[in-house]
Amino acid sequence: METNRQKKIGGVIQKDLVDILQGEVRKNGINNLVISVSKVSVTTDLSVATVYLSIFPQEKAKETLEGIKSNATLIKHDLSQRVRLQLRRVPNLVFFIDDSLDYIEKIDNALSNRENPIENRDLLEKRRKS
Repeated sequence: METNRQKKIGGVIQKDLVDILQGEVRKNGINNLVISVSKVSVTTDLSVATVYLSIFPQEKAKETLEGIKSNATLIKHDLSQRVRLQLRRVPNLVFFIDDSLDYIEKIDNALSNRENPIENRDLLEKRRKS
């Protein structure tokens, strides 16, 4: 369970990372790309921050994530310049794609199709036997 301190630091990092990433997208003139930071989790020793990104369109997500990972040290430097009065030490940044929206979409599709396990109980029996 995250402490209040971890949550506050995660919130500060999240807010500033959004500004940094969106600023880079605008500065480089990249159109039709939206990057949002959906969640930041900080370890208890405040040394590592796990950053979950939502990238739209989904087709560019993998390529964009690789670019962000390769520039992680520059992003950390920009972040340290922004939070230097709030944090003594900026945690190392680890980036991941947030796939929770895809998961929700799959659940919605499953419930709207004829393979809805709530309405068709036979599907539950098939999955238990597998």
